[in-house]
Amino acid sequence: MASSSVDGITVVTSPDGRLAETAVLGALREAFGALADGRAVQPAQSLTELPAPGNGAGYPGDVIVYQGLLPGVYGVKASPYLPPSATGMDTAIVTAWTLLVSTRTGQPVLLCDSKWLTTERTAATSALAVDLLAGADVRTLAVIGAGPVAHAHLRYAKAVREFADVRAYSPGLASGVRPPLAGATVTATAEEAADGADVILLCTSSATPVLDLGAVRTGAVVTAVSTNAPRAHEIEPSELAGMEVYADYRPTVTGVAGDMVLAIDQGLWSADQLRGDLPELVSRSAPPPTGERVAYFRSVGLGIEDVAIARLLLPDD
Repeated sequence: MASSSVDGITVVTSPDGRLAETAVLGALREAFGALADGRAVQPAQSLTELPAPGNGAGYPGDVIVYQGLLPGVYGVKASPYLPPSATGMDTAIVTAWTLLVSTRTGQPVLLCDSKWLTTERTAATSALAVDLLAGADVRTLAVIGAGPVAHAHLRYAKAVREFADVRAYSPGLASGVRPPLAGATVTATAEEAADGADVILLCTSSATPVLDLGAVRTGAVVTAVSTNAPRAHEIEPSELAGMEVYADYRPTVTGVAGDMVLAIDQGLWSADQLRGDLPELVSRSAPPPTGERVAYFRSVGLGIEDVAIARLLLPDD
């Protein structure tokens, strides 16, 4: 990592390398264990929408703030989302900065340019869910997406299971615009990638569904992530009622995840149908999947995930 120290504060501006997947997964497992037994605190996300421009055209963007408290350290990440309508550029601008403060001294100890960290924690959280929900004998993996988040998902998934058959789909992969995923067979459609797969990782920036779950076999594990678009959802909200649904954190996810919010608003699903979250899965207080339906894991990103991984960058850790 490219880092320096300013008045005792470690400043990490860019990653020169990667944290070991095993270390990241271990840090997340420990953090969710601490949340389960009351040694950690996970406040809700805070969303601040930017004021609309003078002509009121287009979504002006927002800033999402993620907080988390782990033993010895408090952290906050601010992640601005500035769409083309706000910047006049061809693509949206998304940045993220994480600050850690010692709860022993009250002093800041780390400032991190954490856009890369967000990619790592998103993928590692999905992989932790796979490790907790999927059987030990799963062999076929499908990855839907081809950006940095998809590549990270593949790395982390391989750290928790040995997959003999890896398939990938993205329009960019088929056209050669996106770099191939290591060892993956490119398919013509998302449904072809998911057909018969044991684990399907949805890791796109799409705001609308990317996979018809009719192609997913009974007993498979499907994971999905969030993007900055309002009410983003990678599956149809109506599909929730037919699956065994899990999430990263029960108290907050149903008010943030686009598919859940839409399903609840439309009377298609309710929050009390959520079978478990990561603190409950890590502590084994949630029921495991029965194998009789698709197991679906939804993450929206949590402050304690950012804090747990950022803490690995501290010199003494």
